[in-house]
This record gives sequence, C-alpha cells and structure tokens, in this order.
Amino acid sequence: MIFWIVTAALSAVVVILMGRAVLHARASEGSEAEYDLQIYRDQLAEIDRDLARKVLTEEEAEQVRTEVSRRILEADRKRQDDIQQPKSGRANGPMIAMLAAATVGISYWTYLSLGAPGYGDLPHQLRLEMAQEVRDNRPSQADAEAQSGVEAPPTVGRDPAYLELVARLREAVAERPGDVRGLRLLASNEASLGNFNAAHQVQAQLINALGDQAKAEDFANLADMLVLAAGGYVSPEAESALATALQMDPTNGAARYYSGLLYSQIGRPDLAFKLWEQLLLDGPDDAIWIAPIRAQIEDLALRAGIAFELEPTAAPRGPSAEDVANAADMTPEERQAMIQGMVAGLSDRLANDGGTPVEWGQLIRALGALGDDDQAKAIYAEAQIVFQGNRGALATIRQAATAAGLIE
Repeated sequence: MIFWIVTAALSAVVVILMGRAVLHARASEGSEAEYDLQIYRDQLAEIDRDLARKVLTEEEAEQVRTEVSRRILEADRKRQDDIQQPKSGRANGPMIAMLAAATVGISYWTYLSLGAPGYGDLPHQLRLEMAQEVRDNRPSQADAEAQSGVEAPPTVGRDPAYLELVARLREAVAERPGDVRGLRLLASNEASLGNFNAAHQVQAQLINALGDQAKAEDFANLADMLVLAAGGYVSPEAESALATALQMDPTNGAARYYSGLLYSQIGRPDLAFKLWEQLLLDGPDDAIWIAPIRAQIEDLALRAGIAFELEPTAAPRGPSAEDVANAADMTPEERQAMIQGMVAGLSDRLANDGGTPVEWGQLIRALGALGDDDQAKAIYAEAQIVFQGNRGALATIRQAATAAGLIE
C-alpha cells in the first residue's frame, strides 16, 4: 500500500510541475518586456537631464530621443504580444494536463500488465536462498508418487502372451534377486508397460546387485524411472541418482536433462538454461531429450531473463497428391506399410524438433490404431514430461491416450 501512495504522490507532483512550467513560461517572458520598458523610460528622463546640464546639444538630444522612443515602441509591442500569449497558454492548459495525466496512466497500465503489483522485492541473493530452501524441503519420492496421481496402466489390449512372459520374469527375479540379467530385463519391461514405480524399484535392486560394476547409464535410468513414476517431478532420490550418474559420466545426456529439469522446478531457470542450451548444441538431434528441451527452453530463457530464440527447423513433408493417388492402388499390406512409414516420420520429427500437443496426440492415436500399444504408452509418458505444468496440453494428450485405449 505504501508503494501505491508514494507513486501516486510523485505522479501528482510531476503533473503539477509540468503544468506550472508550461503556464508560467510566457508570464516570465512578459515580465522581461516590462523591465525593458522601464529602462527605456529612465533613459528618456536621463536625456532631459543631460540636455539641462549641457552634456548634449538639442540636436543630439533629439536624435537620442528618437532612437529610445523607437525602442520603447518595439518593447511595448512585444509586451502586448506577451499579454496575449498567456491566454493561449491557459487555453492549452487542459490539453497539457490531459497529456500529463495520460502519460502517468499509461505508465501505471504498463506496470500492471508487465510488472508484479504487490510482489515483494527479490534481490538476487534472496532468490538464491529461496531456491535452496525449496530444494532442501521438497517432497520425497514416496510423497510425490502418492500425490502425482500416476496410476499403473491398464492391461486391456495388451498381448496376453507378453504379459504372461513378464509375469514369469517377475517370479524368476523374486526367486533369484541377485540375477543381474533378470533384473535388467524386468526393469526395462516394467518401464515399457508403464509400471514406473515397479521399474525403479527393480532398477535399484539391479544397481545394488551390480555393486562397483554399475555404470552411469544405470543410475541415469534409475533417475528416469523415478521421475516418470512421480509424474515428471525430480525428487531428492532422483537427484541423488543423477549426481552419481554425472560424477561417473559428466556427458550423460539423460542425467544432464533431468538435472536441468530439477533446476527449473526449484526456481533456478538460469542454471537449467545453461544445461539445456549446451545439450541442444551437443545433440545428437535424435536424442530423446531434444524434443522436451525444444518445447520448454524458450519459456525457460524468459524466466531466466535471457534473450533466446530457437532456430527454425525444416517443415515436415506431408503426403503429396501423388502419394494419395498411389495409395488408392495399393494392397492393404502396402497401404499399412505406408501408414506406418508416415507415423514413423511424425515420431522422428517430434523427437527431433518437438511439436504441438495436438501432434503428440495424433501420434498416440496413430500408434494405438496400429496396435503398437507399448510405443504409444512410451510416447504418452514422454509427452507428459514435455508438457509438464501445461494443463491444456496435458488434457489434449490425455484425451488422445484415452481414445487410443491406453487409459480409461
């Protein structure tokens, strides 16, 4: 409230000072003309005194009187003009006041539109302390999973034979908990089924069984499963896995991506931007993290106060009129192959260049129509990370997943 009182008072002072400066400008000029007239009148009186003292002759006195009189007339004419000018200034006074008020009003409107009224001052050091506090006190993995609402995917529509194999694999791992190969296969298959909670638990068992033989990729995979199980949230447990992965391999792309996501979530977009910008430069273009980075990095740069714009990518080529005509003459098998090729092209483009929520939804629906539910589920999980926090986009993607039969 104090802020608004002070700014309102300052604005009023500015408007008053501007008005006074304009309205009194001519008045000051008028007083100057009056001063000149008084000097010239004094000079006329001085001429008479000089003539009486015989300092000037009659002829010289007359010449001086003529010159001074001419100056008096000129000064009087100027005084008369100055008398009329303030009237014009007074007539323009309301317009000047309106312009001043409009300037103040536009300034307030700009602040209300672009600023943060009521938001306290946040010095750089305070923002760093707040980010660290958020990082230190954020929810655990268990709490995040309980709050995320991520549910185990339905098994309806899945290949029964495949589900049976996974079930048997679970039993085998339970009987031989130290079997590295079995643990690795089970973690991968649980993730493919969308059972990310079970997947990260098995992955943790795998890392424990590997001991000193565990690699950076194993810890990065653990972090990936933890984040997916928590609905895109990077928990302290996921952060620990990421730190170990980067300590073992600082170039690990997945770990660098999720580390950037962590910084974004705790209020350090500056650090997140540095990581993601370098990942874009390092590539490769078909890396799974490129699409989510492209979808978020411009907004991230804006939050970090950095001027950044993605370079445009080549527009994808859609089916031409000739392609459509040729499709009419194809056998069902050839037509199916063509459709699969187009779906694969869309998938590659979204992975490399990103896309809109509608395009991600189209890919999910297409994969569901082709019966590739596993891939559709993986794309759905990835899309949830890409558009994390964007409720409208997530609703579009969820609708597509429902239409594809992935969720109820």
